[in-house]
Amino acid sequence: MSDMETTTKKSWKDHFAFIKDPKFLKVLFLGQLLSLCITGTNVVTTILSTQYNFAAPTTQTFLVYACLAIVYNSIAIYKRGIKGWLLQFWRRGIYYFILGFIDVEGNYFVVKSFQYTSLLSAMLLDCWSTPVCMLLSFWLLKVRYRWVQYLGVFIALCGLGMLVASDVITDKNYGAVDAVKGDLFCLLGATLYGFSNVGEELMARKHPLYEVIGMFTFFATFINLVQIFIFERSEWANFADTKIAGMVVVYTVCMFVLYSLAPVMFRLGSAVLYNLSILTSDFYGLIFGLGLFGYKVSIMYPFAYVVIIIGIGIYHIFPAPTPDIGTFTKEKAEQERRELYGHSLEEQGEDLEKDVGEAVPTDSLNKE
Repeated sequence: MSDMETTTKKSWKDHFAFIKDPKFLKVLFLGQLLSLCITGTNVVTTILSTQYNFAAPTTQTFLVYACLAIVYNSIAIYKRGIKGWLLQFWRRGIYYFILGFIDVEGNYFVVKSFQYTSLLSAMLLDCWSTPVCMLLSFWLLKVRYRWVQYLGVFIALCGLGMLVASDVITDKNYGAVDAVKGDLFCLLGATLYGFSNVGEELMARKHPLYEVIGMFTFFATFINLVQIFIFERSEWANFADTKIAGMVVVYTVCMFVLYSLAPVMFRLGSAVLYNLSILTSDFYGLIFGLGLFGYKVSIMYPFAYVVIIIGIGIYHIFPAPTPDIGTFTKEKAEQERRELYGHSLEEQGEDLEKDVGEAVPTDSLNKE
């Protein structure tokens, strides 16, 4: 009997050992940093909408995509040369075009939904991206979740529900102009977010990050530009106001960090864990809102924040499931090189070393 109790105690100790695991702490910290970035974009968007009457989601994100495309494609050209960069387009361009299109439209519909539906509905419906990620990961990445992962997701969503309830209690919600239209926009945008996150995770586990970020933002930039000329040509005149231009620059910096680090989160954790982590953004939004928008503090906010973090922790009690394709290791960098160039490693040895240095070590899964 005592041996059984010892085994049980040891088992539970093993289950909670992840709390001291450097990888878990790294994922937790990175997730909260990304949540802060989203908070920054939400605060800027709110200021632009309420104080400057500037509502142009496509125009706002154009500079983000353009900066990302310039920076990461420059890195790709430096590491692989013009030939290697062009081969990326030839061999995988269609996948990145689809990913870029999905990401652009996801951003557009979610931001657009806030013009029609209520804040309460938008916050609840935006959570739809989390189950979408789980379904797509199950289907596309062959991830098999344990019951404890579902429990962790449920608890984290309950924490978000507490945040939303707090907003209703403090009367921060606002009426819907066209609830049906707004809710459909938000559901569509959240679904596209789920597809974008899982698609980006799939590519980030198979290819270098500078390729993944650079390629899909390259296509997203041009898709975004076409959409601007169709829907938001008149908004360009607003950039003559230096305050609006400054707000857009802040938005761009936050989004640049978000898009640069999100694929790292996908490798170390998953698209599902990313969506769980950013649920805390509403709590951080309160901190900014206290001074900027005169929000009132509700006792439910700190409790909701703790519940979300507990949900993320429970998700890790058992080893978090990883896709069958694994992550981007030195071996995978080697295989990726061969597939890209289509000839022996000996002829591309020098270029291979550059990509291998960017790979995640097999044993520690450190980011590059």
